[in-house]
Amino acid sequence: MSNKSFAETAMELAGKSEEEVKTIGQIDAADDDVEKMFAERHKTINSPIHKAVWGELDISQFAPKVSLQDKTGVLEASYDILKKHQEAGTSLNEDDKHNTEMIQELADVGYFGTLVGLPNKPKMTFSNFIKGLAKNATISPQVAGLSSVHGCIGAVDPIMAFGTPEQKAKFLPRLAAGGQSGFGLTEPNAGSDLTALRTTATLVGDHYVVDGEKLFITNVHLGGILGLVCKNAETGRPMVLIVDLPEEENENFYMKHYGLYALKEMVNVGLVFKDFKVPAENAIQEDGLTVAYHGLNYGRTAVCANANGCMRRMLGSMLPWARFRETYGEKIESRELVQRRVAQMAGYVVGSAALMSWSSRLLDDGYRGEMECIIGKVAGSEWQKNSAIDLCMRTHGGRSFLHGHLIGDNIHELLAPCIYEGEGEMLGMAFFKSLVKNHGKTYYEAMGKAVGKPTLMNIIKGFFKDPKAFFSYGGWKVKNKASRIKVPSEVGNMHERMRPHARYAVVGLKRMAGEIDAAMQKHQLKLADRQCRMSFLSQKTQDLVTILVTSMYGNSVGGQTMDAAQVLCTELEQKINGKHPSDSDYRFMTKLGARIASNPISSLAVVEDEILMPYST
Repeated sequence: MSNKSFAETAMELAGKSEEEVKTIGQIDAADDDVEKMFAERHKTINSPIHKAVWGELDISQFAPKVSLQDKTGVLEASYDILKKHQEAGTSLNEDDKHNTEMIQELADVGYFGTLVGLPNKPKMTFSNFIKGLAKNATISPQVAGLSSVHGCIGAVDPIMAFGTPEQKAKFLPRLAAGGQSGFGLTEPNAGSDLTALRTTATLVGDHYVVDGEKLFITNVHLGGILGLVCKNAETGRPMVLIVDLPEEENENFYMKHYGLYALKEMVNVGLVFKDFKVPAENAIQEDGLTVAYHGLNYGRTAVCANANGCMRRMLGSMLPWARFRETYGEKIESRELVQRRVAQMAGYVVGSAALMSWSSRLLDDGYRGEMECIIGKVAGSEWQKNSAIDLCMRTHGGRSFLHGHLIGDNIHELLAPCIYEGEGEMLGMAFFKSLVKNHGKTYYEAMGKAVGKPTLMNIIKGFFKDPKAFFSYGGWKVKNKASRIKVPSEVGNMHERMRPHARYAVVGLKRMAGEIDAAMQKHQLKLADRQCRMSFLSQKTQDLVTILVTSMYGNSVGGQTMDAAQVLCTELEQKINGKHPSDSDYRFMTKLGARIASNPISSLAVVEDEILMPYST
């Protein structure tokens, strides 16, 4: 038992099955392998969030990177191409999929090579890539998503991060030039639990023979490239193969087509492999779980950026309608409910901009960024959902259901991000695990191994068996209780409207250590089954981080962006405190909504939609 991880030990002592303990052990091992890839200062225990809760908060680590500096010219060129095709009505082909001519134009300007590196052009930072993705999403969220599928979670990241020199030379030039790629992970019986894979790869001579089925795989094209996650038949462990897909379907490989409401403009299919051969040299020489976990952080940040663009587009659709629509002789832009909705969506736009800018900056700086990227994905997708249903649809009323309306045509697209790249609450579990892992290993693992099952008699015996473990934990408890919460001096220099929100977040994050430890102490080995409690603690921590990052972003940009940041920070604080908006809160929101409706700033609304079925007044 002594060689088992903290999570394995806890699960075993809690009476979990041998299979579940083994599965948890595999996931923990993969997580440890990913950690080894990063310098000590960039590991999870030294991440901004971990230090904010368990150590000394460094407020500079929560400052987003605001400016966009694209020295390649690719972002501007790709945006112009998308806009041109949108205005000409040529974005889609006769099957309502992306027009191949448009995709080729994007490839020609380097759209698919930004994260790989293009000839005679500097490699783009991930921060710039993300900001460009958000801007492109205001015109075409799915084309924007295409770059993320390809560059973040497709074949690009596995090869860039783990590929051999030979694999990089073989595949990266094609991928940079527009050879599109996807990532074959999900199966009919495997999604979040990657240890449940049934697709196998058996080494036979100089080839792997693949058998199995994949589901919900995006951006798969005949003749394209696929990062395929499967189970090594010899070791039983996940592995990744870089697959050159055939030019035509055959008895060894074919696609399953189905009706999918989301991602309708992209290719999303099931894949069937039967005695399908892949050269052994195409195998990534790293555990498959490690490879998958590495790329997901980039993909999750991309989801947040895409949500930002979608919400800007939704806001851009609300404003002309609010100026046009009248009720009882007054335009609805003058109605408080509409003004509040506009201000609330502006808050979501600014919050997502803050989170995507912050997490992408951390990835550029070398941090692992798992927890930080999870926050962006969860918050961005939930805000996008709320914006679509509670704000945009309610404002447009019956016209939301017309063919050709932004909401009516895309409601599933706007809801789906809550699920892909990891369902929000399940990601919250992953967030919590990463947040508490070191604390558990440092204090609870030693005590747990000394005690065994936590009966009173075993606790007494355990104390005498390993008193050092108990005194060490007791010392931490005393230190945590006695420590004064230090608010960084930088907070005092912030704008008077952002300062209270930053202070609230700093104090709240520091108090989370005691709150989380109390839950660990109370539930002990059963905490793993207390998903609702873990979800609550996880979400509270995520909200506090969001407040801090958003307040700093608003402080940096100022103007209406700061006003929108205040709306979001206030909303999140009221959620945490269990309070409702005051009259002054409503007045602030409605005044901001009125100002945005009459004069929207470019960072909030980019594309204004035409009004469907206008009537004569």
